[in-house]
Amino acid sequence: MAWDPGTYLSFEAERTRPAAELLARVPNESPPYVVDLGCGPGNSTALLAARWPQARIEGVDSSPDMLTEARGSGVRADWSEADIVSWTPPQTPEVIFSNAAFQWLGEHERLLPRLMSLLPKGGTLAFQVPRNFDDPSHTLIREVAGDGPWAAKLRNIRSSWSVLAPEDYFSILEPHAARIDIWQTRYMQVLDGPDAVYRWTSGTGLRPFSAALADDEREAFLCEYRQRVAKAYPVRASGKTLFPFRRLFVVAWR
Repeated sequence: MAWDPGTYLSFEAERTRPAAELLARVPNESPPYVVDLGCGPGNSTALLAARWPQARIEGVDSSPDMLTEARGSGVRADWSEADIVSWTPPQTPEVIFSNAAFQWLGEHERLLPRLMSLLPKGGTLAFQVPRNFDDPSHTLIREVAGDGPWAAKLRNIRSSWSVLAPEDYFSILEPHAARIDIWQTRYMQVLDGPDAVYRWTSGTGLRPFSAALADDEREAFLCEYRQRVAKAYPVRASGKTLFPFRRLFVVAWR
């Protein structure tokens, strides 16, 4: 599945704010090597480069399009194309950071202990994932996918995301971490313009479904979803749309 960095970055401030709030809880003062897993177009990597100007910063992503955008961003970092699940660092990272990427990956019970094992004593694993998949923005994707003539083509498209409960993450990480910090934030995002939530999901959750359809069917599918999600998140008289959005944050120190 191809990614569109332009669509993703149309909400850059809203997508970067959680990364900044996660980074604020990382205590490492002068790590020599820091990795941003699922770096996307480099918006979160830029925060790491600014925080640790002397460190080697590496952004890792599986999307060539996202990495092309990242390489053109001017952010001081090395960029590597790799799958997070099989990624192996060239040296020991003191900080492994990830902003809104792990929800696309399964088997967190195996992934997180493996990442912790790559850290030295005193190293930090910090990640943030959305946890709003039972909200209308996402339930309507699944409803529309199952309702139309495209249902057979979309039957096997992933319709759920791999995000666990906070208690589950604590249980997974507890045997591997000296200390764990877990919290959730429900942002009341204020978005501008028409079809705001549709434009948001077009850069993330809608993409696997739209990518599986031919042009005519894709347009019909997206039109139906756009209409339904507009009713769920109406535009206010001011032109603003309120988009509640829950995110889960985890910082684990080895």
